Amino acid sequence: MNRLFLNLLTGLKNRKFLICDLIIFLITPILALAIRLDDDFTVEPYKYGLLVATLMFLAVKITVFAQWGFYKHYWRYATIDELEHMVMLTVGATVLQTIVFKMLFYVSDLGVDRLPRSLPLLDGILSLLLVAASRFSIPALARLRQGRKKSYKGDRVLIVGAGSAGISLVQKMQHSPSLGIYPVAFIDDDPKKFNLNICRIPVLGDRYKIPEVVRSMHISKVIIAMPTVPGRDIREIVEICQSAGVGTSTLPPINEILNGDLKMNSVRDVQIEDLLRREPIQTEVDKISRLLKGKTVLITGGGGSIGSELCRQIFKCRPAEMILIGHGENSVFNIQQELQQLVEELKHNGEKQQEIPRITASIADIRFSSRLKYIFEKYRPEIIFHAAAHKHVPMMELNPPEAITNNVRGTKNLVDMALQYNAQHFVMISTDKAVNPTNIMGASKRIAEMMVLRAAQKTGRQFVVTRFGNVLGSRGSVVPTFKRQIAEGGPITITHPDITRFFMTIPEAVQLVLQAAVLGKGGEVFMFNMGQPVKILDLAKDLIRLSGYEVGKDIDIVFTGLRPGEKLYEELFIEGEKYDPTQHEKIMTVANAAGIVPEIVDFKVDALCAAADKNDTYSIVFLLKQLLPEYKPNRPADEPALEETSSNLSVNWRLLYEACRQMQLWQHESSNDAGITVDVNLTSEQFFQPDFAAQLRQIIQETNINPACLRLVIPEDALAQNPSFATIAYAQIKRLGVQLKLDNWDKLIPSLVSSLIALSPSPKMNDRESDEINHSESTGIKEVEIPMAEK
Repeated sequence: MNRLFLNLLTGLKNRKFLICDLIIFLITPILALAIRLDDDFTVEPYKYGLLVATLMFLAVKITVFAQWGFYKHYWRYATIDELEHMVMLTVGATVLQTIVFKMLFYVSDLGVDRLPRSLPLLDGILSLLLVAASRFSIPALARLRQGRKKSYKGDRVLIVGAGSAGISLVQKMQHSPSLGIYPVAFIDDDPKKFNLNICRIPVLGDRYKIPEVVRSMHISKVIIAMPTVPGRDIREIVEICQSAGVGTSTLPPINEILNGDLKMNSVRDVQIEDLLRREPIQTEVDKISRLLKGKTVLITGGGGSIGSELCRQIFKCRPAEMILIGHGENSVFNIQQELQQLVEELKHNGEKQQEIPRITASIADIRFSSRLKYIFEKYRPEIIFHAAAHKHVPMMELNPPEAITNNVRGTKNLVDMALQYNAQHFVMISTDKAVNPTNIMGASKRIAEMMVLRAAQKTGRQFVVTRFGNVLGSRGSVVPTFKRQIAEGGPITITHPDITRFFMTIPEAVQLVLQAAVLGKGGEVFMFNMGQPVKILDLAKDLIRLSGYEVGKDIDIVFTGLRPGEKLYEELFIEGEKYDPTQHEKIMTVANAAGIVPEIVDFKVDALCAAADKNDTYSIVFLLKQLLPEYKPNRPADEPALEETSSNLSVNWRLLYEACRQMQLWQHESSNDAGITVDVNLTSEQFFQPDFAAQLRQIIQETNINPACLRLVIPEDALAQNPSFATIAYAQIKRLGVQLKLDNWDKLIPSLVSSLIALSPSPKMNDRESDEINHSESTGIKEVEIPMAEK
């Protein structure tokens, strides 16, 4: 009989609770009147007024409760949140019925004027007490019912953290005994909780009591229920549990527990991200939403690690349309499907159609401006997040043209389209490897930064750069690589025992990117506070232990040496940049970032892309050094330089450089260098290369040769096809002090000949030159040597 009664009460549904409430609301006015009148209570003088008041009170309370969702709660798991809702609705109903009661009080023929004026207030208090009793008896009875049949079979679990997350987790375990998880005690670092009982289980002490509790209470698993604590605390608790020989699970960080809804399947194994966890980031969600809501937002690299998370977080802000651009069809398809599922859920929940973002996925390579032009023409994006990039350092060292065409030309194309189609916001995702770069990837990203900042400087638009370090779990990064090596049985390979890197989680990085988009006025670089650098060796050891193995016994660690372009540690600051705090504690700004970008960057970028098109690795490195004095390529001493493998050079700068170095040695060994001359044969295209004179000047300065011993030989058609530019190029080269040798001098147009003669001494030929002309005439070619500087 008792079991039947318990089953009946705990199985009550909301429609049955509505009937209970009707009964309660019919009797509370009578009870209120009895309390008010005390010993003088009698119904007869008040019966008509009491009937009117009771019906009015009933109508008001039922209407308020039903209208504001009181009958949508599941009372078996009622908590303080449900009680707060109940109190709020009862207070509102009491105020409303008091107002109506006062109005009826002056209608004498209804009899309400005979009732005590305090009746609505007393009725409200009694209603709250009785309704609360009816609701909160259900969880108590459910616990009583479960307590009677509890078998205490299954895993005996110790919960670390007696805060709201730990309590919620214990309650769900107690309500679901079929899971086979039995919480036996809490561990908490707050001394005020020691020796107290929470949810009928004791708090036995702080984290250092874990080994003792594990032994004395036969604990089979420890669950860390502290989703807001930093990673150093998680690391220490895990180490204590490992020393006690007990397995460890955890709740994810709070930003991964969607809407604060903690579920049993939220419990998972401890991951490396948990050990590196930092305090949750607070961002200006309202400002971010105002920036993005109702806008057309374009995300490049939408299928990548950062790009896909950008898509997820931007979607929550309800933009009008999201254009996802990516080169990898599968990754773009995956994020499109994920977002489309969210769209369907919003539709199912009755969201207004105009409030639901439209999702458009475009497979596109940002290196092709024609494809970007089509997309911009069709969708007219207002805000652009540029996350597309080649980021793998060793691969880009082996393929410099790819780094330039994708990271530099792709960014240039995107910036050009943004300016042409009047996009007001542009946020570029950069990297800390762009700071004092030692590799092609970092240098290419620094050039990309410069182009964005230059555009902001010229137009005043809100184009900004965000710069941060490694993100955990991105494709091709260190953590997935280590996990794969552990799964294969080892060894784990590390380049250097002292190598360090900055890390942050992908959601954290994207939160700060969106915050920077709000803070940006245009032309800034925003640097994120990455915390303390992490030693990669420690990271590897943690992963081995978390996988259940021992370092050196089950899995070995092998050091392989630094790879081409790799730094021992990443840097944060560039010389000349001025760093200021922002209103967000985790973001700094480089306020003068646009001001220190050289004006020549636009001109040099074109030359850099042209060199990449021709696979001219040496010219790429040469131009990068010109644009970035801080660029210091780093490679092992025993590895050949990348430029040694270059081919199809537009101007073989490496060969010319080596020839000039050899000539410098000859000049140093001989006091008479008049007979040493190096001829450089040029094509038309090479002669008209925009930065030809600048690169030649740098080689002359670096090798410290006599420039008069360098002679450039070009065909006459190179000058004839563009006489005006030829005259300018001639003047630039003349100032260097080198010589110029022309084919078919007599076939040049007279005006050009006059211009060249005006820029140089009279081209009077000596006996040797006459012999050369006579010899050339016999072969149909006439050559004249033109001195390029006063002797």
